[in-house]
Amino acid sequence: MADFKYFSLKELCSSDVATQRRIDNFPSWTVVQHLSELTERILEPLRVAWGSPIKVTSGYRCDSLNRAVGGVSTSAHKQGYAADLQPGNGKIDEFGRFVKDWLTKNRIRFDQCLWETRGRDKWVHIGLYSSTGSQRCETKNLVVK
Repeated sequence: MADFKYFSLKELCSSDVATQRRIDNFPSWTVVQHLSELTERILEPLRVAWGSPIKVTSGYRCDSLNRAVGGVSTSAHKQGYAADLQPGNGKIDEFGRFVKDWLTKNRIRFDQCLWETRGRDKWVHIGLYSSTGSQRCETKNLVVK
């Protein structure tokens, strides 16, 4: 993966669940290339536009990790094409609106921009491509069970 100013391969593959359950979440070369594309096309420009730190709460997930966290079998996380994000300043509602507006205003092609909630946790899921390679430009709010 190319060197990026704000995001690293380690951050995009890090997982507390993987560590706790001793799941090897090391990506293949193809997945590393996908993570680079996601970072170059969306994550880095978004971080610059937002103007303050963005935390990746979930990036790449191998099959075992994806099952362990309850991810869907077609998750773009498994290909390295998705990241779940939270703003470093904690202003998740403002961040969610900003991301949606930024994608639209800049005509960024993407598959999904989902504002997800589980209990009290909130995050923004951004997928560059779906598992089929499509870019649906889908935006919506979801409650994750």
